Amino acid sequence: MSEATFFPQPQSVERQDSAFTLNAHTRIFASDSALGEMLARYLRPATGFGLPVHPLDAAVAADAQNAILLLPAASEADAAESYTLTVDSARVELSAAGRQGFLHGMQTLRQLLPPPILASERQAAVDWTLPGIRIGDAPAFGWRGLHLDVGRHLFPVAFIKKFIDMLAFYKFNTFHWHLTEDQGWRIEIKKYPKLTEIGGYRAETVISRAWDTYDGKPYGGFYSQGEVREVVAYAEERGITVMPEIELPGHAVAALTAYPELGCVGAGYEVRRTWGIAEDIFCAGNDEVFTFLKDVLSEVLALFPSEYIHIGGDEAPKARWQQCPACQARIQAEGLADENELQSWFIRQIESWLNERGRKLVGWDEILEGGLAPNATVMSWRGSDGGIAAANAGHDVIMTPNTYCYLDYYQSEDTESEPPAIPAILPLRQVWQYVVVPPAIAEDKRRHILGGQGNIWTEYMPNSDHVEYMTFPRAIAIADVLWHHPAERDYEALLARLRRHLPRLERMGVNYRPLDD
Repeated sequence: MSEATFFPQPQSVERQDSAFTLNAHTRIFASDSALGEMLARYLRPATGFGLPVHPLDAAVAADAQNAILLLPAASEADAAESYTLTVDSARVELSAAGRQGFLHGMQTLRQLLPPPILASERQAAVDWTLPGIRIGDAPAFGWRGLHLDVGRHLFPVAFIKKFIDMLAFYKFNTFHWHLTEDQGWRIEIKKYPKLTEIGGYRAETVISRAWDTYDGKPYGGFYSQGEVREVVAYAEERGITVMPEIELPGHAVAALTAYPELGCVGAGYEVRRTWGIAEDIFCAGNDEVFTFLKDVLSEVLALFPSEYIHIGGDEAPKARWQQCPACQARIQAEGLADENELQSWFIRQIESWLNERGRKLVGWDEILEGGLAPNATVMSWRGSDGGIAAANAGHDVIMTPNTYCYLDYYQSEDTESEPPAIPAILPLRQVWQYVVVPPAIAEDKRRHILGGQGNIWTEYMPNSDHVEYMTFPRAIAIADVLWHHPAERDYEALLARLRRHLPRLERMGVNYRPLDD
């Protein structure tokens, strides 16, 4: 197997004139038995080999034959995700300073083996030979994420786990789980049961772009706290941090339907049946709103250990605030100039509360409007301008511009041949041109670019097959950019690599979009 078939591409690959063949007598040695067992679980189903896991000691490390060794490396502060993988005729050595590095190295090892290794049952008559190789690897960026919206359409826990497996396979490290929306509240909050009893369900769903035709079918559901814990634990085992998004002050109609007293109008809400932007948002002049949000976030923090908590902050029209006496009184009392500053004030209340609890706030780039909260991290989605401005002002940024990273856009100009999507075009070629650190960011501020991610909004994705079709292979290109960030982008070379790689997606049962000829 050549270097070109790895995704993401390692930083350094040296080929060796040797090979190692996995067989029924191969053993795994690891100082961390849990990591050893995880590697064995990856390799056992397709090979049918027992691959027993044994403790690692100095004598074994020196003399083991026909073995895979997980070797602790000297610890380095900036090497938590780095690893080396060496294959010769006697054994395979995977060395890393931290757990994340071992997990990434395991995925590289899986890609080094023949594609049938990804099957879920024993594959007969396969030569499980790994070519001799030495790989030294580490990511270009610390934040490498994929986002999934479950507010518009809900997906079963089994698919969420499969999605996380794909993130791990391509060395992403963050799953951004978008859990609340105008069209549905998807996470159980025990103190406010109506959020899911009422806010989790809509009467029907729009099925035309003219927004004049509906399917007439009630739609809804949510994740229980037990299911959330299950997903978070599953992700953590695979080296993935789950960052929740709880939208505020906008995209809140489902919550307002459940608790109408939290809105400026106070009545007449329904969980939205259409897409787009709603004028009804949380009332900034009502102290009960902040009590509610802090209660909700208290339960969220108990479920998600993520350092970062996403609060949305996008697409919050100010029409209701302009007409609301309580919001106008808040503007006067706080000495604010206008409704944009009121939104900034709103978000600062939440940020300070999160900071007191050791968490950091992330919001879409609209949180720049009216003044950015002091410690907030900006997720730049409306192109790169917001991220450039925030980084140059000394704020941390995650670059996820819709021009390169929005996987709900059509993949071809031939939209008639594609499933329904947001009416914009983002072909694979354009995704591959994604530059995470724009040159307009001052050199001494570039450290504020934490990384980037791809985003999957599901207005037009009613099932998991559709999500996979829109995600792959574009997300693979994003993974390559975020891990390797090559200076030169040879698109034809990318296509050649993908053609050799895509049989692995087939083995994993992923409904990917075929490459254009």
